Order: sequence, then C-alpha cells, then structure tokens
Amino acid sequence: MASTPPGQRRLQILQALAAMLEQPKGEKITTAALAARLAVSEAALYRHFASKAQMFEGLIEFIESSVFGLINQIAEKHSDGMTQTRDIVGMLLNFAISNPGMTRVLIGDALVNEDERLQVRMNQFYDRVELALKQSLRVAAAEGHGKESEVAARATLIVGYVIGRWHRYAKSGFKINPSQEAALQIAMLLG
Repeated sequence: MASTPPGQRRLQILQALAAMLEQPKGEKITTAALAARLAVSEAALYRHFASKAQMFEGLIEFIESSVFGLINQIAEKHSDGMTQTRDIVGMLLNFAISNPGMTRVLIGDALVNEDERLQVRMNQFYDRVELALKQSLRVAAAEGHGKESEVAARATLIVGYVIGRWHRYAKSGFKINPSQEAALQIAMLLG
C-alpha cells in the first residue's frame, strides 16, 4: 500500500471495509481487523480517516451518491409515475444484490455500537428515498393511478417493504435474493 496514491488508499480502505461487511456472520468490524486485512497499521488507517465512524460515513456517502444518482436517472428517463416507482423499487432491491456489504449498512446492522450519528444519517437516507417515491406516486396519481390522499401511506409502505427485503437478504447470509418475486409484490403494493 506504500506506493498507492493517497486518494486511492482511502478507496482501498473503504473497499476492504465493504468486503468485510459481506461476511455472512456479521461480526463486529474492528480497526485492527481492517488494518490486518490491508496489511497496514491501525495508524495508517487513521491517516486517512479520523475515526471508524468516518469510514462508515464514506460508505454511506457511496450509497447516497449511487442511489440518488440512479433515482434521478430513472426520473429523467420515465415521465410515467408508475414506471418511475417500479424502477426505483427494483433499483433499490438490485443495489443490495450488487453491494451485499452495503446492505448491512442500509439496514443498520453494521452500525450497531458505532456512533449514533451514522444511524441518524441512514434514517435521513430512508426519508429521502420515501420523498422520491412520493414524488413518483404523485405523478402516478395525477395520471389516474391511485389517489393523491394515499401517496404518503403508499410511499411509507414501499420503503418498509424494501427495508424488509434488504433485512431478509442480509440475515439469510446473502442467500435469499431480495428481488425474488419482486415484480408481483411491487404490483400488489401499487395496485
């Protein structure tokens, strides 16, 4: 790691942390274990991050930029509110499949016994996802799909569904595919 450019080292640390989170047992990750995985000292980790919480914040920033970037792309690609909603839910489920370690961050499992501001930030993430779903559902209601008065409740229900699918995926040791039967389930939620 000595010849690696500084910005690249930060990325390597975050990638190693994400890889460690992919372990199905879900054991608590220590900076000592992370440093050992990277074959560096703990002090080397702290040259790039002030704390372990800051490392998790780096993962959360990746999640936020990826998910909200994709939500924006979906909104730009489809003017139909129902299609936007279906695609957002599908993307959220598939994000977990593509990033199993991040799923443990998404459900808060990896944040247990860490700085509480991390879980606050994940709660804000859920709120932003719910807001995006409300916007799509409002468009759908204006197009005659559903009622405006049901938008908030339906968005909350969908977020709960997605979190539940993520949770089941992580707790199964990443064996139960969160998108299994999702098309039918999403149709039921939107029906």
